[in-house]
Amino acid sequence: MVKSTVRFSDTVMDRVEELVEGETFSSKSEFQRFAVEFVLSEIDDYEPEMLDFEDVRDEVFPDDSPVRGEEGVSEPGAEFYQIAARVRQFAIRGEIETARDLIDTHYPATDPRSLLLDDIVETYRTPDQPQAQPQE
Repeated sequence: MVKSTVRFSDTVMDRVEELVEGETFSSKSEFQRFAVEFVLSEIDDYEPEMLDFEDVRDEVFPDDSPVRGEEGVSEPGAEFYQIAARVRQFAIRGEIETARDLIDTHYPATDPRSLLLDDIVETYRTPDQPQAQPQE
């Protein structure tokens, strides 16, 4: 195996440590190996090498999870959850304008989903960042 050093935010590592403490993963390294192999298997014809990969995947993503659903058939609201997660990720990183642009490209200003996502962004806005301007 090759050793690789990866830097994560404290928030990410806190969540990983919760999964390790909750016995979903035996170690932070196992979590990181699983995450990398899972993403590779989803975006490419990659065959995971991790021992017990399918068992771990089944535990992390139960059969009713949108990730494990039938090919091409998404759960109701799955796209919104993906967009909301991405918006939150941008907001946490301080990329408020990018988060707002993502919202604007997916939902009109009057859509309740847009309003909810705007509220999420506002919780991460710092005083030195401009407040959202109402769209006309």
